[in-house]
Amino acid sequence: MSALTLEARRRAAQLEFVASGAPLVLGSLAEFPLDLATLQALQPGDPGVEARIDGGLTAWVYRIHAAGRRWTLKRARHEALVRNVDGQTSFLNEVQRRVDLQRLKRQPGGEARWAGIVDTVYASYRDGLMLSPWIVGSHVDDWDARRLSQVLGLACELWLEGLFEWDLCRGNLLDDGRQMQLFDFGYMYRFDPLRHFSSAGHGNDVPIFHPAERFETRCLCAALLDLELTRGSDTALALYRLQKEVALEAYLRMHSRIAARGASAEVLAWLDGITARWAVALRGDLAASYLAESWRSHVLDLHDDLQGQTCTPMTLRRADWLLAALDEHEAALRAQQAFFWGDEHLDAPALRDKYQAHRRAALRFQVAAAPA
Repeated sequence: MSALTLEARRRAAQLEFVASGAPLVLGSLAEFPLDLATLQALQPGDPGVEARIDGGLTAWVYRIHAAGRRWTLKRARHEALVRNVDGQTSFLNEVQRRVDLQRLKRQPGGEARWAGIVDTVYASYRDGLMLSPWIVGSHVDDWDARRLSQVLGLACELWLEGLFEWDLCRGNLLDDGRQMQLFDFGYMYRFDPLRHFSSAGHGNDVPIFHPAERFETRCLCAALLDLELTRGSDTALALYRLQKEVALEAYLRMHSRIAARGASAEVLAWLDGITARWAVALRGDLAASYLAESWRSHVLDLHDDLQGQTCTPMTLRRADWLLAALDEHEAALRAQQAFFWGDEHLDAPALRDKYQAHRRAALRFQVAAAPA
Protein backbone atom coordinates (compact mmCIF):
# COMPACT_ATOMS: atom_id res chain seq x y z
CA MET A 1 0.00 0.00 0.00
CA SER A 2 1.29 3.44 -0.90
CA ALA A 3 2.16 5.67 2.04
CA LEU A 4 0.10 8.40 0.38
CA THR A 5 -3.68 8.23 0.62
CA LEU A 6 -5.89 8.55 -2.43
CA GLU A 7 -6.88 11.99 -1.15
CA ALA A 8 -3.26 13.14 -0.81
CA ARG A 9 -2.41 11.93 -4.30
CA ARG A 10 -5.49 13.57 -5.77
CA ARG A 11 -4.81 16.90 -4.07
CA ALA A 12 -1.18 16.89 -5.17
CA ALA A 13 -2.21 16.13 -8.77
CA GLN A 14 -4.83 18.89 -8.73
CA LEU A 15 -2.41 21.49 -7.40
CA GLU A 16 0.17 20.39 -9.97
CA PHE A 17 -2.40 20.88 -12.74
CA VAL A 18 -3.35 24.31 -11.40
CA ALA A 19 0.32 25.34 -11.46
CA SER A 20 0.94 23.88 -14.92
CA GLY A 21 -1.18 26.40 -16.83
CA ALA A 22 -2.47 23.58 -19.06
CA PRO A 23 -5.95 24.10 -20.59
CA LEU A 24 -8.94 21.92 -19.86
CA VAL A 25 -11.89 22.47 -22.20
CA LEU A 26 -15.07 20.50 -22.88
CA GLY A 27 -17.44 21.17 -25.76
CA SER A 28 -17.68 24.29 -27.92
CA LEU A 29 -19.43 27.65 -28.11
CA ALA A 30 -19.33 27.64 -31.93
CA GLU A 31 -23.12 27.28 -32.23
CA PHE A 32 -24.01 29.31 -29.14
CA PRO A 33 -25.14 32.92 -29.77
CA LEU A 34 -22.86 34.41 -27.07
CA ASP A 35 -19.07 34.17 -27.24
CA LEU A 36 -16.67 33.47 -24.39
CA ALA A 37 -15.82 37.10 -23.67
CA THR A 38 -19.49 38.02 -23.46
CA LEU A 39 -20.27 35.14 -21.10
CA GLN A 40 -17.35 36.08 -18.87
CA ALA A 41 -18.51 39.70 -18.65
CA LEU A 42 -22.25 39.15 -18.03
CA GLN A 43 -23.61 40.83 -14.92
CA PRO A 44 -27.03 41.08 -13.27
CA GLY A 45 -29.14 43.54 -15.23
CA ASP A 46 -27.49 42.80 -18.57
CA PRO A 47 -29.79 41.75 -21.45
CA GLY A 48 -30.54 38.04 -21.20
CA VAL A 49 -29.47 37.74 -17.54
CA GLU A 50 -32.62 36.74 -15.67
CA ALA A 51 -31.17 35.93 -12.25
CA ARG A 52 -28.02 35.29 -10.29
CA ILE A 53 -27.97 32.59 -7.60
CA ASP A 54 -25.40 33.47 -4.95
CA GLY A 55 -25.55 30.41 -2.72
CA GLY A 56 -22.66 28.50 -4.29
CA LEU A 57 -19.39 28.32 -2.38
CA THR A 58 -17.28 27.82 -5.51
CA ALA A 59 -19.02 29.75 -8.28
CA TRP A 60 -21.63 32.32 -9.19
CA VAL A 61 -24.59 30.81 -11.03
CA TYR A 62 -26.57 32.83 -13.57
CA ARG A 63 -29.82 31.98 -15.33
CA ILE A 64 -29.59 33.43 -18.81
CA HIS A 65 -31.93 33.48 -21.80
CA ALA A 66 -30.43 33.03 -25.25
CA ALA A 67 -31.47 31.40 -28.53
CA GLY A 68 -35.00 30.99 -27.23
CA ARG A 69 -33.93 28.87 -24.23
CA ARG A 70 -32.78 29.23 -20.64
CA TRP A 71 -29.25 28.24 -19.66
CA THR A 72 -27.17 27.86 -16.53
CA LEU A 73 -23.94 29.85 -16.63
CA LYS A 74 -21.54 28.93 -13.85
CA ARG A 75 -18.56 31.23 -13.29
CA ALA A 76 -15.83 30.45 -10.78
CA ARG A 77 -15.37 32.76 -7.83
CA HIS A 78 -11.96 34.38 -7.60
CA GLU A 79 -11.55 32.45 -4.35
CA ALA A 80 -13.75 29.59 -3.21
CA LEU A 81 -15.39 30.05 0.18
CA VAL A 82 -14.37 26.54 1.29
CA ARG A 83 -11.05 27.02 3.08
CA ASN A 84 -9.21 23.84 2.11
CA VAL A 85 -7.51 22.31 -0.95
CA ASP A 86 -10.62 20.42 -2.06
CA GLY A 87 -12.61 23.65 -2.00
CA GLN A 88 -9.94 25.63 -3.80
CA THR A 89 -9.71 23.01 -6.58
CA SER A 90 -13.41 22.10 -6.78
CA PHE A 91 -14.01 24.05 -9.99
CA LEU A 92 -11.15 22.18 -11.67
CA ASN A 93 -12.50 18.91 -10.32
CA GLU A 94 -15.96 19.68 -11.67
CA VAL A 95 -14.68 20.33 -15.19
CA GLN A 96 -12.75 17.04 -15.03
CA ARG A 97 -15.84 15.14 -13.93
CA ARG A 98 -18.00 16.78 -16.60
CA VAL A 99 -15.52 15.43 -19.16
CA ASP A 100 -15.94 11.95 -17.61
CA LEU A 101 -19.73 12.21 -17.50
CA GLN A 102 -20.13 13.43 -21.08
CA ARG A 103 -17.99 10.46 -22.16
CA LEU A 104 -20.34 8.12 -20.27
CA LYS A 105 -23.36 9.76 -21.90
CA ARG A 106 -21.91 9.06 -25.35
CA GLN A 107 -21.74 5.30 -24.69
CA PRO A 108 -24.55 3.06 -26.00
CA GLY A 109 -27.57 3.56 -23.75
CA GLY A 110 -25.78 6.38 -21.98
CA GLU A 111 -28.47 9.02 -22.37
CA ALA A 112 -31.04 6.85 -20.60
CA ARG A 113 -28.61 5.56 -17.96
CA TRP A 114 -27.45 9.08 -17.08
CA ALA A 115 -30.76 10.90 -17.48
CA GLY A 116 -30.22 12.30 -13.99
CA ILE A 117 -26.93 14.01 -14.93
CA VAL A 118 -27.13 17.49 -16.47
CA ASP A 119 -25.62 17.94 -19.94
CA THR A 120 -22.64 20.24 -20.44
CA VAL A 121 -22.55 22.48 -23.51
CA TYR A 122 -19.20 24.04 -22.72
CA ALA A 123 -16.69 24.17 -19.87
CA SER A 124 -13.27 25.78 -19.60
CA TYR A 125 -11.26 25.55 -16.41
CA ARG A 126 -8.81 28.36 -17.21
CA ASP A 127 -11.66 30.66 -18.21
CA GLY A 128 -13.63 29.71 -15.09
CA LEU A 129 -16.82 29.00 -16.98
CA MET A 130 -19.39 26.24 -17.49
CA LEU A 131 -22.55 26.35 -19.59
CA SER A 132 -25.45 23.88 -19.28
CA PRO A 133 -29.16 23.78 -20.10
CA TRP A 134 -31.25 25.30 -17.31
CA ILE A 135 -33.04 22.63 -15.25
CA VAL A 136 -36.69 23.45 -14.71
CA GLY A 137 -37.20 21.90 -11.32
CA SER A 138 -37.23 22.42 -7.58
CA HIS A 139 -35.29 21.30 -4.54
CA VAL A 140 -36.93 18.47 -2.64
CA ASP A 141 -38.36 18.70 0.86
CA ASP A 142 -40.93 15.90 0.52
CA TRP A 143 -39.10 12.65 -0.30
CA ASP A 144 -41.02 9.74 -1.82
CA ALA A 145 -40.16 6.36 -3.34
CA ARG A 146 -39.59 7.69 -6.86
CA ARG A 147 -37.26 10.47 -5.77
CA LEU A 148 -35.35 8.23 -3.37
CA SER A 149 -34.98 5.49 -5.98
CA GLN A 150 -33.66 7.90 -8.59
CA VAL A 151 -31.13 9.60 -6.31
CA LEU A 152 -29.81 6.40 -4.75
CA GLY A 153 -29.87 4.59 -8.09
CA LEU A 154 -27.84 7.38 -9.69
CA ALA A 155 -25.34 7.45 -6.81
CA CYS A 156 -24.87 3.68 -7.15
CA GLU A 157 -24.45 3.91 -10.94
CA LEU A 158 -21.73 6.52 -10.40
CA TRP A 159 -20.09 4.27 -7.79
CA LEU A 160 -20.05 1.38 -10.28
CA GLU A 161 -18.19 3.64 -12.74
CA GLY A 162 -15.58 4.57 -10.14
CA LEU A 163 -17.02 8.03 -9.49
CA PHE A 164 -17.77 8.76 -5.84
CA GLU A 165 -20.13 11.69 -5.25
CA TRP A 166 -19.49 13.21 -1.84
CA ASP A 167 -21.96 16.09 -1.89
CA LEU A 168 -25.48 14.73 -2.38
CA CYS A 169 -26.93 17.73 -0.57
CA ARG A 170 -30.36 19.27 -1.08
CA GLY A 171 -28.90 22.23 -2.96
CA ASN A 172 -27.28 19.99 -5.59
CA LEU A 173 -30.44 18.03 -6.43
CA LEU A 174 -33.47 19.16 -8.44
CA ASP A 175 -36.68 17.37 -9.33
CA ASP A 176 -38.31 18.27 -12.65
CA GLY A 177 -41.40 16.24 -11.76
CA ARG A 178 -40.23 13.13 -13.60
CA GLN A 179 -36.51 12.80 -12.94
CA MET A 180 -34.17 13.81 -10.14
CA GLN A 181 -31.23 15.79 -11.52
CA LEU A 182 -27.67 16.12 -10.20
CA PHE A 183 -25.84 19.14 -11.56
CA ASP A 184 -22.83 19.93 -9.32
CA PHE A 185 -19.74 17.71 -9.45
CA GLY A 186 -17.12 19.71 -7.56
CA TYR A 187 -16.74 16.95 -4.97
CA MET A 188 -17.02 13.87 -7.15
CA TYR A 189 -13.76 11.89 -7.16
CA ARG A 190 -12.40 8.86 -8.97
CA PHE A 191 -11.65 5.55 -7.26
CA ASP A 192 -11.49 1.84 -8.20
CA PRO A 193 -14.75 0.09 -7.22
CA LEU A 194 -13.20 -3.33 -7.78
CA ARG A 195 -10.73 -2.71 -4.95
CA HIS A 196 -11.97 0.31 -3.02
CA PHE A 197 -14.99 1.40 -1.02
CA SER A 198 -14.66 5.08 -1.90
CA SER A 199 -12.03 7.74 -2.59
CA ALA A 200 -11.37 8.23 1.14
CA GLY A 201 -8.11 7.21 2.78
CA HIS A 202 -6.36 4.41 0.91
CA GLY A 203 -9.68 3.37 -0.61
CA ASN A 204 -10.30 0.34 1.58
CA ASP A 205 -9.55 1.58 5.10
CA VAL A 206 -12.45 4.01 5.71
CA PRO A 207 -15.58 1.83 5.46
CA ILE A 208 -17.95 4.45 6.88
CA PHE A 209 -18.42 6.24 3.54
CA HIS A 210 -20.68 4.91 0.76
CA PRO A 211 -23.35 6.31 -1.61
CA ALA A 212 -26.38 5.92 0.66
CA GLU A 213 -24.40 7.31 3.60
CA ARG A 214 -23.53 10.39 1.54
CA PHE A 215 -27.20 10.98 0.78
CA GLU A 216 -28.19 10.48 4.41
CA THR A 217 -25.37 12.65 5.75
CA ARG A 218 -25.64 15.51 3.28
CA CYS A 219 -29.39 15.56 2.71
CA LEU A 220 -31.84 13.12 4.27
CA CYS A 221 -30.96 13.48 7.94
CA ALA A 222 -31.40 17.24 7.71
CA ALA A 223 -34.84 16.61 6.18
CA LEU A 224 -35.61 14.16 8.98
CA LEU A 225 -34.75 16.85 11.54
CA ASP A 226 -37.37 19.10 9.98
CA LEU A 227 -39.86 16.27 9.71
CA GLU A 228 -39.52 15.39 13.39
CA LEU A 229 -40.29 19.00 14.29
CA THR A 230 -43.21 19.54 11.92
CA ARG A 231 -44.89 16.13 11.67
CA GLY A 232 -43.48 14.04 14.51
CA SER A 233 -40.98 11.25 15.06
CA ASP A 234 -43.25 8.49 13.70
CA THR A 235 -43.47 10.25 10.32
CA ALA A 236 -39.70 10.71 10.26
CA LEU A 237 -39.16 7.05 11.10
CA ALA A 238 -41.53 6.02 8.29
CA LEU A 239 -39.49 8.01 5.77
CA TYR A 240 -36.29 6.49 7.17
CA ARG A 241 -37.79 3.02 6.66
CA LEU A 242 -38.72 3.81 3.06
CA GLN A 243 -35.22 5.10 2.34
CA LYS A 244 -33.61 1.98 3.83
CA GLU A 245 -35.88 -0.29 1.79
CA VAL A 246 -34.97 1.58 -1.39
CA ALA A 247 -31.27 1.61 -0.49
CA LEU A 248 -31.22 -2.10 0.31
CA GLU A 249 -32.67 -2.95 -3.09
CA ALA A 250 -30.19 -0.66 -4.85
CA TYR A 251 -27.22 -2.11 -2.94
CA LEU A 252 -28.19 -5.70 -3.67
CA ARG A 253 -28.18 -4.83 -7.39
CA MET A 254 -24.88 -2.99 -7.01
CA HIS A 255 -23.35 -6.00 -5.24
CA SER A 256 -24.44 -8.36 -8.02
CA ARG A 257 -23.05 -6.14 -10.77
CA ILE A 258 -19.71 -5.40 -9.15
CA ALA A 259 -19.27 -9.07 -8.26
CA ALA A 260 -19.80 -10.01 -11.92
CA ARG A 261 -17.02 -7.59 -12.85
CA GLY A 262 -14.52 -9.24 -10.50
CA ALA A 263 -14.62 -7.10 -7.37
CA SER A 264 -12.33 -8.15 -4.54
CA ALA A 265 -13.59 -10.28 -1.68
CA GLU A 266 -12.93 -7.33 0.62
CA VAL A 267 -15.27 -5.05 -1.33
CA LEU A 268 -17.99 -7.70 -1.52
CA ALA A 269 -17.74 -8.44 2.21
CA TRP A 270 -17.99 -4.71 2.95
CA LEU A 271 -21.19 -4.46 0.91
CA ASP A 272 -22.53 -7.64 2.53
CA GLY A 273 -21.99 -6.08 5.95
CA ILE A 274 -23.95 -2.96 5.03
CA THR A 275 -26.90 -4.81 3.50
CA ALA A 276 -27.04 -7.33 6.35
CA ARG A 277 -27.16 -4.51 8.91
CA TRP A 278 -29.99 -2.79 7.03
CA ALA A 279 -31.96 -6.01 6.63
CA VAL A 280 -31.74 -6.75 10.36
CA ALA A 281 -32.85 -3.21 11.22
CA LEU A 282 -35.81 -3.39 8.82
CA ARG A 283 -36.95 -6.64 10.47
CA GLY A 284 -36.34 -5.44 14.02
CA ASP A 285 -35.50 -2.29 15.97
CA LEU A 286 -35.51 0.34 13.25
CA ALA A 287 -35.63 3.18 15.77
CA ALA A 288 -32.24 2.12 17.14
CA SER A 289 -30.83 2.15 13.59
CA TYR A 290 -32.37 5.58 13.02
CA LEU A 291 -30.67 6.91 16.15
CA ALA A 292 -27.27 5.46 15.27
CA GLU A 293 -27.26 6.52 11.61
CA SER A 294 -28.52 9.98 12.51
CA TRP A 295 -25.64 10.33 14.97
CA ARG A 296 -23.18 9.30 12.27
CA SER A 297 -24.65 11.65 9.70
CA HIS A 298 -24.76 14.69 11.96
CA VAL A 299 -21.22 14.08 13.23
CA LEU A 300 -19.84 13.74 9.69
CA ASP A 301 -21.62 16.79 8.33
CA LEU A 302 -20.57 18.88 11.33
CA HIS A 303 -16.99 17.71 10.78
CA ASP A 304 -17.12 18.65 7.08
CA ASP A 305 -18.51 22.11 7.79
CA LEU A 306 -15.88 22.80 10.44
CA GLN A 307 -13.07 21.58 8.18
CA GLY A 308 -14.16 23.89 5.37
CA GLN A 309 -15.18 26.71 7.74
CA THR A 310 -18.51 26.79 5.88
CA CYS A 311 -21.03 26.48 8.69
CA THR A 312 -24.69 27.44 8.41
CA PRO A 313 -27.72 27.52 10.72
CA MET A 314 -28.24 23.84 9.82
CA THR A 315 -24.75 23.09 11.19
CA LEU A 316 -25.86 24.54 14.51
CA ARG A 317 -29.06 22.50 14.43
CA ARG A 318 -27.04 19.35 13.86
CA ALA A 319 -24.76 20.22 16.78
CA ASP A 320 -27.82 20.83 18.97
CA TRP A 321 -29.24 17.44 17.95
CA LEU A 322 -25.96 15.74 18.91
CA LEU A 323 -25.89 17.42 22.32
CA ALA A 324 -29.53 16.48 22.97
CA ALA A 325 -28.85 12.89 21.87
CA LEU A 326 -25.98 12.68 24.36
CA ASP A 327 -28.28 13.86 27.15
CA GLU A 328 -31.14 11.53 26.25
CA HIS A 329 -29.66 8.51 24.46
CA GLU A 330 -25.97 8.16 25.35
CA ALA A 331 -26.39 4.59 26.61
CA ALA A 332 -28.43 3.55 23.55
CA LEU A 333 -25.86 5.11 21.20
CA ARG A 334 -23.08 3.25 22.96
CA ALA A 335 -25.06 0.00 22.78
CA GLN A 336 -25.45 0.53 19.02
CA GLN A 337 -21.69 1.15 18.70
CA ALA A 338 -22.63 4.47 17.09
CA PHE A 339 -19.57 6.36 18.33
CA PHE A 340 -16.52 6.42 16.05
CA TRP A 341 -13.26 8.26 15.29
CA GLY A 342 -12.23 8.21 18.94
CA ASP A 343 -15.61 9.12 20.41
CA GLU A 344 -16.04 5.51 21.52
CA HIS A 345 -13.19 6.04 24.01
CA LEU A 346 -14.71 9.16 25.61
CA ASP A 347 -17.15 9.19 28.52
CA ALA A 348 -20.36 11.20 28.45
CA PRO A 349 -18.93 14.43 30.02
CA ALA A 350 -15.97 14.39 27.62
CA LEU A 351 -18.30 13.88 24.64
CA ARG A 352 -20.48 16.76 25.76
CA ASP A 353 -17.45 19.02 26.16
CA LYS A 354 -16.24 18.05 22.68
CA TYR A 355 -19.51 18.77 20.90
CA GLN A 356 -20.14 21.96 22.84
CA ALA A 357 -16.72 23.13 21.59
CA HIS A 358 -17.69 22.09 18.05
CA ARG A 359 -20.89 24.11 18.34
CA ARG A 360 -18.96 27.17 19.43
CA ALA A 361 -16.64 26.73 16.45
CA ALA A 362 -19.63 26.32 14.12
CA LEU A 363 -20.97 29.63 15.41
CA ARG A 364 -17.65 31.33 14.58
CA PHE A 365 -17.52 29.82 11.07
CA GLN A 366 -20.98 30.88 9.90
CA VAL A 367 -20.73 31.70 6.17
CA ALA A 368 -21.74 35.24 5.31
CA ALA A 369 -22.89 36.26 1.86
CA ALA A 370 -19.86 37.00 -0.29
CA PRO A 371 -19.52 40.36 -2.01
CA ALA A 372 -20.32 40.49 -5.72
